[in-house]
Amino acid sequence: MALVRIPAEGRTITAEDDVRRTLARVGIDYERWQPTHEVAEGASAEAVLAAYSGEIDRLKASGGYVTADIIDVSPRTPNLDTMLAKFSREHWHDEDEVRFILRGRGVFHIHPREGPVMAIEVVPGDLIRVPRGTHHWFDLCSERDIRAIRLFQDASGWTPHYTDSGVDSGYQPVCLGPSYIPARG
Repeated sequence: MALVRIPAEGRTITAEDDVRRTLARVGIDYERWQPTHEVAEGASAEAVLAAYSGEIDRLKASGGYVTADIIDVSPRTPNLDTMLAKFSREHWHDEDEVRFILRGRGVFHIHPREGPVMAIEVVPGDLIRVPRGTHHWFDLCSERDIRAIRLFQDASGWTPHYTDSGVDSGYQPVCLGPSYIPARG
């Protein structure tokens, strides 16, 4: 389950309903998905897309998405640092950025027009929709491993428009995960 950190406020939000409400305030959609049938760990992209076809079709209908694919990144990915550098600078897109995390972890930093920057750590089962025009950047966690379903409104994919604001340089791509959150009690 995703967790949201708001460094300027010293807050970490971990409860699913609170995460959903916090993200909705800045226009980010968040859901948890379960496959309609079992998906093997190393399943092909086609098998994964088939397992989540109901959810994908629902999103396509509601968001005008025309295509879905799988991104599969690991430490063995050729030119990984070059690829990740495209995402780790503040940018925005002409279309939504929709990701459903199947494996691994990453951090979306969101820089809303109003309010402080927030870091959203996503894990398997998390679906996030960052609306077009939203300033953001993305980093992998230390494992440098992620597999996700991506949906696009334009079949050619999206292009990042960099802000060159430098705000991203003030935030570390720190992934905490549930083991770092103190138990309540």
